[in-house]
Amino acid sequence: MEPIRDQEDCRIYKYLDTIDSYAAIDNKTVDDALEKIIIQNEISIDALQKIYSCIDLTTLKNEDNEESVLALTEKINNLCNEHPNIKNVASICIFPYFTKLVSESLEVDQVKITVVSGGFPYSQTYMEVKTVETKLALLDGADEIDIVMPLGLFEDGNWEELSDQIGEIKEICGEKTLKVILQTGLMKDAKTIKQAALLAMYSGADFIKTSTGKDGDIATPQAVLVMCRAIKEYYTRTGRKVGIKVAGGMKSVKDAFMFYSIVEKELGKEWLDKEYLRFGTSSVADKILELILNQ
Repeated sequence: MEPIRDQEDCRIYKYLDTIDSYAAIDNKTVDDALEKIIIQNEISIDALQKIYSCIDLTTLKNEDNEESVLALTEKINNLCNEHPNIKNVASICIFPYFTKLVSESLEVDQVKITVVSGGFPYSQTYMEVKTVETKLALLDGADEIDIVMPLGLFEDGNWEELSDQIGEIKEICGEKTLKVILQTGLMKDAKTIKQAALLAMYSGADFIKTSTGKDGDIATPQAVLVMCRAIKEYYTRTGRKVGIKVAGGMKSVKDAFMFYSIVEKELGKEWLDKEYLRFGTSSVADKILELILNQ
């Protein structure tokens, strides 16, 4: 649905004309582009190490508890102690309740604490709750905040309220990193994904992220390519580099390398760093680490 326009004064909601001025994209264009990206059968050790260093080691399960979260934190600490030559993961990603626990237990300075906030995974709560949850997470030690774009507002065309919500949370984050989850697995086409990506970036997102991994919302090559093209065009126009986070549905090292290859092809090597590229996973992290250690 197209964003709402005020019938009384014909005021166009924030960002509408800017976003509509970007290059059009459709599913066929995306599929054709993906066919031209060659994914190597053998993954170099350099690529494996880069991918590993861009991982947000994640646990977002209903059954998470202090013991399980501490065990994940200790895995990060132990890698630093036992294999100091290996670049550690970019961050540990957790629910807000565990922020203080991880902040007090994590011993690796270069590994950030990422916290999902704002009513994750559906964003269906009061704005006051979203802001308070975010503030508390930051007070407890969060370095990065992942929020979900309110898909209901997006589909209703209420882009101004959606943008204001993202902007308000970014203001709370200040210099801390804000990642906005688009829920691309629930979007119908490439045009919609690009609109959501641009809206999130113009609203203040430091990263745009594919998916929550819940309710069929998983990352796809098509979505990642569209998001990369939106990031590139946005950077060309504004000069601001926005990162991309791929999460949801990654099951294998091959999956991670496929997404890595798309980012490299579409955005270039300068995006192949944890400052601008993240992977949200835990199971694939173990597989990659095993390959690195066995080289």
